[in-house]
Amino acid sequence: MREDVEALDIRDVTANWVNAIVLQAQIDDRIKALADLAHTPLFFGRLNYLHAPGAELAEGAEGEQFYIGRRHVHDADGDPMVIDWRAPVSQPFYRASKNDPQDIALRRRFGYTGGELTAYEDEHLSDPAEAAAVSKLLQQEIERPRVGPMRDIVATIQPEQDEIVRSGLSGSVCVQGGPGTGKTAVGLHRVAYLLYAHRDRLARTGTLVIGPNRSFLHYIEQVLPALGELEVKQATVDDLVAREGLEVRGADRAETAVIKGDARMAQVLRRAVRSHVSLPVEPLMVVRGSRRWRVPAYELEQIVTELLDRDIRYGAARDALPQRIAHAVLVRMEQAGEAPDDRVQDAVARSAAVKAVVKAVWPLVEPAKLVLRLLSDPEFLAEHADGVLSEEERGLLLWPKPFRSVKSAKWSAADLVLIDEAADLVERTHSLGHVVLDEAQDLSPMQYRAVGRRCTTGSATVLGDLAQGTTPWATRSWAEALTHLGKPEAVLEELTAGFRVPREVIAYASRLLPAISPGLAPVSSVRETPGSLIVSPTSDLTASVIEACRGSLGHEGSIGLIAADARIPELGEALVAAGLPYLSPGEETTAQSRLTLVPASLAKGLEYDYVVLDEPAAIVSGEPDERTGLRRLYVCLTRAVSGLTALHAAPLPAALA
Repeated sequence: MREDVEALDIRDVTANWVNAIVLQAQIDDRIKALADLAHTPLFFGRLNYLHAPGAELAEGAEGEQFYIGRRHVHDADGDPMVIDWRAPVSQPFYRASKNDPQDIALRRRFGYTGGELTAYEDEHLSDPAEAAAVSKLLQQEIERPRVGPMRDIVATIQPEQDEIVRSGLSGSVCVQGGPGTGKTAVGLHRVAYLLYAHRDRLARTGTLVIGPNRSFLHYIEQVLPALGELEVKQATVDDLVAREGLEVRGADRAETAVIKGDARMAQVLRRAVRSHVSLPVEPLMVVRGSRRWRVPAYELEQIVTELLDRDIRYGAARDALPQRIAHAVLVRMEQAGEAPDDRVQDAVARSAAVKAVVKAVWPLVEPAKLVLRLLSDPEFLAEHADGVLSEEERGLLLWPKPFRSVKSAKWSAADLVLIDEAADLVERTHSLGHVVLDEAQDLSPMQYRAVGRRCTTGSATVLGDLAQGTTPWATRSWAEALTHLGKPEAVLEELTAGFRVPREVIAYASRLLPAISPGLAPVSSVRETPGSLIVSPTSDLTASVIEACRGSLGHEGSIGLIAADARIPELGEALVAAGLPYLSPGEETTAQSRLTLVPASLAKGLEYDYVVLDEPAAIVSGEPDERTGLRRLYVCLTRAVSGLTALHAAPLPAALA
């Protein structure tokens, strides 16, 4: 298929050089999308239908056989050889069961190693004599060692995951999922499915995946291209609100960041923006040729008041104001017997007199300057936060030493979110067709609003785990978060079956749930792996950690050494001294370099076959408060796919012990 595209000759089918460039770019994208994956076969399953799909279920009617794969594959005549996993005919591969065979006589799963088929396994779903059994190939694929970035899971999607993946584009979905439930993979595969089912629409409106940090985005960036989807953009929330010329050079104290992230700040900003509008006190005089046209102050005031009452964006109202004033002048011209047209109205709207009124009544607002004034001027902040923020909260917002200009200010990440809110009050933010928001539990209400602005006319898939919230402003409930996002009608789905983390490890980490998220259902892992958990005290912590890393490297797959951020420099030096080279989070593991040194603050969303956890108590004490520290520890404890070794010199946190 790729060679066919490469062989296309477009010289005689393009009308001009522009068409040729566009068509060649499309061909190049198609060639990229058809790239071979050396470690992955073209198909992983087969379905034998009792009857041809869509045909009458008459007795004696012939069935049909389909191979299911990551991509649609056709032969030289254009006939399908492999059916895309997203096609409707492929759905029974994920959903059919002995209780509900969905007209499937046989489901075959293929096992493979390094791209070569090595085994197969059959289920005769419509045969009552055959008992239901757990698929060994499925379990082996789930447990396969992880080296390199995150892989797709199209061969192992479970029925409850498939329901979320195939839900429609029009509705938003929120997925609460504990560690190892595959919520990130579900979100990415949902994007792939929506692009398959609604390609034309999403090609126009765009799709975006939002992750917590660059390391996480690098870890997941190959999943969609492996499924042939190359157009999905990826970003962090900081990327979304970044503005040219403004650098994040400052950091807020936790209590200040909480206030800046509070949804009440939207009301403060709204008041501050609208405060720039003043009612006219002088009449307007427009000179046209030898005649003068007068619009009294009360009529100008009425026009301004009507625009304020319409509650449209500040910039849109400012653009409309000169036309509204010009219309009032044209009414007077018509009453005097003239016959002005649209060109006359445009000329009046552009006249110096009208421009002067607009400048005085509805001046330009620069979002960054507005936020600079709010954080620098106590009187301006008090005026617009009156009844919204307390005096103590206003004191936390103000800079100790005001900055002179937008460029000299040491903006924090939270400040740029405020500037983004102000910018949207002035001019509408561009909306995309679909947005996936991962690790959403760590966002502030104002960050949710920033994401929500990017999908006001589209839909969203929100992924997260309330128990893994590790910021002081972490999400307390999904209903509240979805309201801030502007998607209160989103359907809430919960994934409680764990496929990635061994039962022993998740049960140990779940001891923390009563302290960090009371009432949240613990994950029930389907994988029982004896010996996967080791918790050991030690008198020489660093030496024991190095030895544990060396022992873990004796296993297949990736190794993660996770420690409190303050411990990273010491452990890095110790690894080098021991002759153990290591990677930083986001760097791709290879067969030769499989050990990654991970600060606890960057562990979220990452997975390793074996994890060595350094000093749990230090991870807890490295956070502003105990609850946040225990949540951070919960995240770190649940990064292991095959085995966890936790080493400690200090006593374990009481909630864990």
